[in-house]
Amino acid sequence: MNILIIYAHPNPRSFNRTILDTVETTLSKRGDAIRIHDLYQMHCRAVLEPEDLIRNWRGDLPADTRREQDAVLWADGLVFIYPIWWFGPPAILKGWIDRIFTHKFAFDFGPSGMKGLLTHKKALIINTLGGDQHTYQQKRWHELLVRPMAEGVLGACGIDHVDHRAFYSVPTTTQAARQAMLLDVSALVENL
Repeated sequence: MNILIIYAHPNPRSFNRTILDTVETTLSKRGDAIRIHDLYQMHCRAVLEPEDLIRNWRGDLPADTRREQDAVLWADGLVFIYPIWWFGPPAILKGWIDRIFTHKFAFDFGPSGMKGLLTHKKALIINTLGGDQHTYQQKRWHELLVRPMAEGVLGACGIDHVDHRAFYSVPTTTQAARQAMLLDVSALVENL
């Protein structure tokens, strides 16, 4: 399979980076073709300017948007790796989605409403959080993590098979717990 990994964390020594390395190693062992788009390293322009919006509706997309869309089309599967900050992705990832998942590329409108245009077989979302799992479950915050990206973005754009895994208490957990998380990551990727 062709797998595009969209990675969004500014710290090159973060646990998210270790997750990225684990995903890449696991996919390479499987023989998949991999492209990694590290949005911070790429200095991804994350702001959708008024002119961008006008150009999107005219179909006159900037070159960087077209390049990213070509990478999305190249892929059979998508992997998103990012931390949860204030119940959402880092702004750079949200901006990437705003600029890349454009009208007539990722979705269109028809007589029955919005229709997703992406035909990827599968997507995987891997998140890290500072908070503990018990609190997220007790307060039902977990729903705030999964639904916006899995259903509101990817599902609405046509990707029906989206797996999600959140790793909690990452800044305060033990090294043994982090190793167990990485084993989980490898198992998730094997099923991609």
